Amino acid sequence: MSKIDRLTNLTENEEILWQDRKRYLGLPLSFTIYSFSKNKFYLKTGIFNTKSEEILLYRILDITYKQSFGQKIFGVGSVILNTADKTTPILEIRSIKTPDRVRKALSNLVEQRRDEKRVAGKEMFGAAATFDDVGDGDFDLDGIVDHH
Repeated sequence: MSKIDRLTNLTENEEILWQDRKRYLGLPLSFTIYSFSKNKFYLKTGIFNTKSEEILLYRILDITYKQSFGQKIFGVGSVILNTADKTTPILEIRSIKTPDRVRKALSNLVEQRRDEKRVAGKEMFGAAATFDDVGDGDFDLDGIVDHH
């Protein structure tokens, strides 16, 4: 077995903890599949032209849950992930069942992965902070006004 085959098997053997499809009118009629394991979030789209995206959970910076009136009627909602991932800085997990439970589960896993990797908040802010959120000139959030 080659080295790449062993690495592929490691990824394929990772247990999927949650999976759902983007839903229309509450029904899973889409070819957009969302899932996550204890280490990664996966997004797969398309039927003829397929695209797959993986985001390491410890790179998720913020998780937001939203549910419009129409989504409430059909028992679905959306979860928005703000990440430190360059290719997917914002990912909206649209129209899934039990979005608040998914948000809570993801939040817990993200914290566990950060603790395991010993990723501190300051390191994550550095990855995502490209502008001054507060407007006081402290661009790197170290408490000292930066002059650029």
